[in-house]
Amino acid sequence: LHSTLHSPHTITLRESRRRSQSERRGQEAMASERNGDGGKECAGENGNGGGGGVSLEMPEIRYTRLFINGAFVDAVSGKTLETRDPRTGDVIASIAEGDKEDVDLAVKAAREAFDHGKWPRMPGSERGRIMMKYADLVEQHAEELTLLESLDAGKPRMATRAVDLGTSVRSLRYFAGAADKIHGETLKMSRQFQGHTLREPIGVAGLIIPWNFPAIMFFSKVAPALAAGCTMVVKPAEQTPLSALYFAHLAKQAGVPDGVINVITGFGPTAGAAIASHMDVDMVSFTGSTSVGRLVMEASARSNLKPVSLELGGKSPLIVFDDADVDMAVGLAISANFFNKGEACVAASRVYLQEGIYDGFVKKLAQRMESWVVGDPFDPRVNQGPQVDKVQCERVLSYIDHGKREGATVLTGGKPCGQSGYYIEPTVFTDVKRMT
Repeated sequence: LHSTLHSPHTITLRESRRRSQSERRGQEAMASERNGDGGKECAGENGNGGGGGVSLEMPEIRYTRLFINGAFVDAVSGKTLETRDPRTGDVIASIAEGDKEDVDLAVKAAREAFDHGKWPRMPGSERGRIMMKYADLVEQHAEELTLLESLDAGKPRMATRAVDLGTSVRSLRYFAGAADKIHGETLKMSRQFQGHTLREPIGVAGLIIPWNFPAIMFFSKVAPALAAGCTMVVKPAEQTPLSALYFAHLAKQAGVPDGVINVITGFGPTAGAAIASHMDVDMVSFTGSTSVGRLVMEASARSNLKPVSLELGGKSPLIVFDDADVDMAVGLAISANFFNKGEACVAASRVYLQEGIYDGFVKKLAQRMESWVVGDPFDPRVNQGPQVDKVQCERVLSYIDHGKREGATVLTGGKPCGQSGYYIEPTVFTDVKRMT
């Protein structure tokens, strides 16, 4: 299974020998006998998930406007976009839709805060102290932020609390500790000269984050920028804007000066493009698809040749040899593929098996997938929630259809499930063609 913004919700199994026609028919029969037509029921179809069947008091949506220069403001155009609950497709809230004019205002505020404000000129130890307070505030509000993140992105609640919010707090604290440890180097020169390097904040950073790990990616970009003394304009994904706006509020409470963190919610082709091409943005960090990464690089080059940091999609292989512990390998394959409902750029979506363990591995994998529960992410029994939105759901289903058309055998899953929302059965293909 490979995901991140544009990839299939499937795991493909390969072995090191060519399998006979009779072996393939036997494998198909095993899949058919177990799952009927190769699928499994969602928890929601049994009354305990799927379409939002868990009763939980949802948090109040407090922050829906752009955050510029320390204040929440409407978009210049007055336009809004809808963020939807992937469990049902229903609208959660209407969020301000930022555009080029709003990006200009945010960059102006960030530039003023960098050129004339106290954050870059503050001792690193003081920046670190404020960042530690910021981390404490995120931790204090972790339960509410977990609910927001799970509601907006369809992420299983328990994993979101432990992994996403936990990692976010640790990232902030780590870089808070690094804020007063930014050192240069003294160089021994070939002649009687003295050489040294000095590391300084680059300036205004444009930070564009994806929808698969909204909180983690927010702080993986914001925390080091804060520690260095930079100011920034953050654009969260339009599918998952809620936590970023809450984080902006907590930053102000922690004492981060106005203009240092600005958050513009909006679409990539408008707000994101305006950040990438802005002449007063000094660098851009983008996580997302390879195709959009190319556009970010091009926009940066055509404007002020700003440096670009890119983290793009992948297609990671998992290789299992005959001497491996098969039970452990099966567990690792499942977690490496279906964690976070497969929406991870490092998902090990290709599994290569040495010939001697192929049949045993496949049999154990099929058995383990029987207990994998798809359903409401607020249900603690659920392993996998819905895909983030309708577009991603349809894209994943199209990749599954593509695999079927190419002649691969569906071992498990292969279909949407649930009465509403963007749920897909975890899908395993065998007999796949070798990629060239």
